[in-house]
Amino acid sequence: MTSTNMRMKAPTAADVAREAKVSKAQAARALGGYGSVSDEVMTRVLTAAERLGYRPNELARSMNTGRSNTLGVIVGDIENPHFGLALRGISDVARQAGYHVILSNSDEQLSIEQEAVRVMLEKRVDGIIVAPSSSAASNNAHLTQVLTEGRALTLFDRAVYHLDVEVIGVDFTRSAQQATQLLLAAGHRRIAYVTSMNASEPYRRTDDMGLTPVAQRIAGMERAFSVAGVPFVPALIKPNALDDAAVARIVGELFDDAAPPTAVIASDSLIAQALLREFHLRGLHIPQDLSFVMYDNFPWTEIVSPPLSVIAQPVYEMGCEAARRIIAQIRGEDPGPMPVFETRYIRRESTGPAPLKVTG
Repeated sequence: MTSTNMRMKAPTAADVAREAKVSKAQAARALGGYGSVSDEVMTRVLTAAERLGYRPNELARSMNTGRSNTLGVIVGDIENPHFGLALRGISDVARQAGYHVILSNSDEQLSIEQEAVRVMLEKRVDGIIVAPSSSAASNNAHLTQVLTEGRALTLFDRAVYHLDVEVIGVDFTRSAQQATQLLLAAGHRRIAYVTSMNASEPYRRTDDMGLTPVAQRIAGMERAFSVAGVPFVPALIKPNALDDAAVARIVGELFDDAAPPTAVIASDSLIAQALLREFHLRGLHIPQDLSFVMYDNFPWTEIVSPPLSVIAQPVYEMGCEAARRIIAQIRGEDPGPMPVFETRYIRRESTGPAPLKVTG
């Protein structure tokens, strides 16, 4: 028997109507959740549907009700545990509220993000949660289109200029300043920051970074240097750490220099792991040769040797709140005041006094 012959035709609403001995219109209303039917008809239809193994046509139902009970989520890199944890929070709340989640990965590329939004709108999602790849208003007509089509929109981690929607995020300025101040107090003067943010030119000022966590983090660093009366070195801000090869290149630029950094701050855990690998290959020991701090706090950061100093943020809770608030938007409910999410610097054993000389 071939696989074609083994396939069985899925039961339709008409099959359910015949089984329940009701009209097609009554069965459609009962199965689709729109219109009204008597309790008796509802019971007969649902019993027949269960007996036949009927599965509703979600697209057809969304066209009738205007709702698909689905949320679209677009993040920069699903391999990044930061987004993975946020997605877990989104999915947990969505599932409890009866929503499914469609995920797309933008690779921090605007064109991919735009295509993801287009596909999600075609699939009639009720709302989209997106970590935008660009803060520029000129690059975000696709996000405005989400609102134009009457769908809910929530931004995660990053804001967009002139786009009046809720943003779920934290302000890193204070914790970045605190971490940098402690490094400065330990004698560090050349402190590098490595990020995956795309940049076509070397870093010059925070305004070039847009409405992003990266801009907040660098602003906190610059503030700490200013308070300490120590010159800040813009050349030690290293963007475009998009993969292991890029991180290796950045480490080469930093440590082949006559004056390498004595401390490095990693923008996320993926970059941190790639940096630690490169430091090991160069024979650099933490914290004897180099102090190290990373953003986000995951269990592995406590069990590596040495345990890593981190700047923690409540990522799971932020994901939960993003889902809760966008579902409230969809249902026309008041989500209430936006909670304030706090970051905190956790000092462990990967930071220490600045070495007299760094080699690598």
